[in-house]
Amino acid sequence: MAFKHFRAGLPKLPITALAGLLLLTGCSADRYFMVPKTDLDELGGSVKIQRATLITMENNAAVRHQQVIEQNRAATDTLLNAIATQVERPECPPVPAQTACPAADISKSRTDRLKGKVIVGEVENFYLAGPGLIYKARIDSGAETSSIDARNITRFERDGSNWVRFDIPVPGTEEFVTLEKEISRRVRVIQASAEEAERRVVVELQFSIGDHQQVAEFTLADRTNLTYEVLIGRNILRDVMLIDVGKEYATELPESLRNSNGSGS
Repeated sequence: MAFKHFRAGLPKLPITALAGLLLLTGCSADRYFMVPKTDLDELGGSVKIQRATLITMENNAAVRHQQVIEQNRAATDTLLNAIATQVERPECPPVPAQTACPAADISKSRTDRLKGKVIVGEVENFYLAGPGLIYKARIDSGAETSSIDARNITRFERDGSNWVRFDIPVPGTEEFVTLEKEISRRVRVIQASAEEAERRVVVELQFSIGDHQQVAEFTLADRTNLTYEVLIGRNILRDVMLIDVGKEYATELPESLRNSNGSGS
């Protein structure tokens, strides 16, 4: 009887409508539960692989970080050790007092000029300021850079700059004078008798030829086997001097310079 009353309370639906309702309900439930088991297994395997990859990357990063720290520590230790054990700079030996060219007495010198340029011969007296020495200088328009006889050439560092210490001969004696100059530059010189080019140090020197005073660059070279201790090249001749070919000692040093070491014409 109760069943009859319950059935009587329900709305009367056609059989076909009731069957359709049950079918739709079944489809909705299958939408969330119809995932093949094989796909779930593959997804789980992929997650495990990615987790292992992340762990490996973290380990590699940690190792690399430690290596960088150790390398930086080693580099710092090396630098500190180098600073602590740096080589002491050699002490510079006393150098004779060097003076500039004294004022030239033009009235007592013989220096001809043409259009403002000094006329020189193939050989001239050369006064080197500082030690106050007079050399015989060869005038050579074929040489680019001037040169002076120098021995015991030693490079060293002073106050962060490159310097050179060298000895120059005292004319007419077996003695030498030590000079120290800051290096201006270095040049490559090719000798006719040598197969390879020679690198020479270049310094600036103050000098006089006649009553003409100038500061110019000179290469340092051992000129023992050459006739003249000094070579005057184009870097001095250019725009300053003219060569009177076949003539020697076309200029005369002022008397105040000629008396500096007792030589000169």
